[in-house]
Amino acid sequence: MSRDFKFLSMSRRMRSAYKKWSVDNRLASLESEIDGRSSDVNADVSYDHSEIVNIYYDLCHELMEYGWGDCLHFAPLRKDETLEDAVIRHERLMIKKLELRDSMKVIDVGCGVGGPMRRVARETNAKVYCINNNEYQLSQAKLKNVDAGLDHLAEYVKCDFMNMRTLDENTFDAGYAIESTCHAQDKRRAFAEIFRVLKPGARLWGQEMCLTNSFDPANARHEWLKQELMRGIALHDIATFSDVNDALEAVGFEVLEANDLADTEDPSTRWYGPMESRYGSIGNFFRRTPMGRAAILWVVRLSELIALFPRDSHRVLRFMDRTADAYVNGGKEGVFTTLYCFVARKPS
Repeated sequence: MSRDFKFLSMSRRMRSAYKKWSVDNRLASLESEIDGRSSDVNADVSYDHSEIVNIYYDLCHELMEYGWGDCLHFAPLRKDETLEDAVIRHERLMIKKLELRDSMKVIDVGCGVGGPMRRVARETNAKVYCINNNEYQLSQAKLKNVDAGLDHLAEYVKCDFMNMRTLDENTFDAGYAIESTCHAQDKRRAFAEIFRVLKPGARLWGQEMCLTNSFDPANARHEWLKQELMRGIALHDIATFSDVNDALEAVGFEVLEANDLADTEDPSTRWYGPMESRYGSIGNFFRRTPMGRAAILWVVRLSELIALFPRDSHRVLRFMDRTADAYVNGGKEGVFTTLYCFVARKPS
């Protein structure tokens, strides 16, 4: 599909996705909640962060997919490799680490629109249970699976991964959570639910957004970057490497390996590179780089005048542009990574 056609398709899909509510009201609610929670993550133990995450993806999903594709995650990059190729290579590493094969039952915790799921199903013939609390993303995952001829290898479960009580314990042969449990209000509770539904001996692959060991909470610049990232990615908090490992072990997992794969990247192609400068085709320049994002912003703002895009769509773009800057700054200053990957096992 050409990039121009995808742009027009995005406008149509955004009109459809936004028609039930006011972008202005939804965005104001998102920003006020995020800003309030970012200032005190322990303010209210009864607070349900999953509602903020739902609003976040309702607003931002179509723009995310336009910029990044249907595999909405980062990957270690190599020189002379496209982002799309890097994502495929990264997902194949996950498949290898989980030892996935035909007839397995696999849980995809926070499936997005099912990009990784389709890689798993296509290359292993495993049956994948797609878990998502966002109704719009889950419906898009099903449509994409049908188009790919892979719907027979998918099951769809709308629920919060903090509470998957509709699923029986000891059900799945393997599982993965790619940039999803970083949204968890309580990481131990999220991992405990995953632990419960995995079979004894089953492996879990996780990819977490984390603060690195270089983060200094007493450093005002570091703390400001953390708040910007929490705001822009709708995170309740940002874990450290040890926070992730401790949470896994606390609920019973054995951590087989855990590494920041950003440290193994080609130094000339950092994980945030596609959002900083041109990486790949000229189309990618317009979708991802600061200059390209600015151009898209003004095209969308003008298009709102003729109702090609829903009113206030440009404000969502501004929100996401600020988030992209936070990703880049956090990565460049070495205090944040999107590539803390682990393999854990439920004891036999």
